[in-house]
Amino acid sequence: MSELTLKDVMKDVEVRALLRASAVQMTTLGYTEHSFRHCRLVALQCGRILRELGFPERTAQLGELAGYLHDIGNAVGRVDHPQSGAVLTYDYLRRTGMQSEEAIAIMMAVANHDEETGIPVNEVGAALILSDKADVHRSRVTNRDRTTFDIHDRVNYAATKSTLEVDAEEKTAILNLTIDTEISAVMDYFEIFLVRMKMCRTAAQFLGLQFQLLINGNRLL
Repeated sequence: MSELTLKDVMKDVEVRALLRASAVQMTTLGYTEHSFRHCRLVALQCGRILRELGFPERTAQLGELAGYLHDIGNAVGRVDHPQSGAVLTYDYLRRTGMQSEEAIAIMMAVANHDEETGIPVNEVGAALILSDKADVHRSRVTNRDRTTFDIHDRVNYAATKSTLEVDAEEKTAILNLTIDTEISAVMDYFEIFLVRMKMCRTAAQFLGLQFQLLINGNRLL
């Protein structure tokens, strides 16, 4: 049985094709970027969280794999993409020779990363939720015409900085955002992302952490 790593998956022709299809699908639907940039960032952050909390290195590697593969279901369609992505992920991982226990852990994390239907079901899934929901940034906006921005475009474009810091000693997970309020009001962020922040709080609690949200230096959660 192989021990697949993030480096292996990032070079895989099939995965790259699925992420390209995901990019086409999401751009056509008018969503923010959910492809190579987002998946790589989420993967690295997911692995970092698990390492900083003292989980075994292989668990951190599984987090990186879950992070990179979590949105491939968008290649099928946006509706129920966590579930279709989980099926695609499990099938792909097993074909690479991964042990069923590892593939199942990643499958469960992918299936539960979305706020509409998901919950943290394991440590990989909890780290994935935090990493995925923390990616609010103007580089995700694919629409170049600011006159046609919807609220999602506007809020993401207004976010000029986004960092997620986990402190194992203090037992905190802090999402620190800088938002240009000339582009979008802070209240707009809560209008579209409040459910996501609640999911982050649940994921942080699963990992034994307290979730905090800072926007422009002010603690809001």
